[in-house]
Amino acid sequence: MITKKQKEVLDFLNKYSKEKGYAPSLDEIRSHFKLASVSTAHYYVDKLSKEGYLDKTANQPRSIDISSSKPMKSVAHKEAEYFSIPILGSASAGIAMMFAEANIFGYLRVAQRDLSRKEGVFALRVKGDSMNRAKIAGKNLEEGDYVLVDSEYNNPRSGDYVLSVIDGFANLKRFQKDKKGVRLMPESRNPKHKPIHISSHDDFMINGKIIKVIKK
Repeated sequence: MITKKQKEVLDFLNKYSKEKGYAPSLDEIRSHFKLASVSTAHYYVDKLSKEGYLDKTANQPRSIDISSSKPMKSVAHKEAEYFSIPILGSASAGIAMMFAEANIFGYLRVAQRDLSRKEGVFALRVKGDSMNRAKIAGKNLEEGDYVLVDSEYNNPRSGDYVLSVIDGFANLKRFQKDKKGVRLMPESRNPKHKPIHISSHDDFMINGKIIKVIKK
């Protein structure tokens, strides 16, 4: 996910490289945007590189790798390779304390190779430590990570990792159902976390299945 300012820098890099045939220097980026220092320009380029928009070559005056045989990747090209998944806030992976408000706080870029579709999928930031032993596709749910939730999955099976809402509070837990009823199970290295037993008095619903963890 990139900010509006980073997008402006990326647009400038694309336009400049198309007109000149090579990338602008960090000082030219600093001058164009009237930045305080070259280090600020470097920050934007480094961020765009880490997000996959740019290639950089070390120890070069113009560190963005652009040549006649390898033109700079355009925004349109990169966007075609990524899904923008809405972030709907945070959810507790501990005691149910985070209110589940359906407000978009931003977008998370997820490679298409890692996600088959984006319809019905949204992201949440993990709060708490009650699921730090759980593994989804080999990745733990640790505080600060993002989880992708398939909201169209509303018929959970025992063992599924789900987003539930109990009395208006969002929870990330492992779903368990048997003759004794429904329980939301923690999987944590912290022994203080206990199963949540769902009764007929609870305002309870399943809002989707956790399908992927995006590390912070």
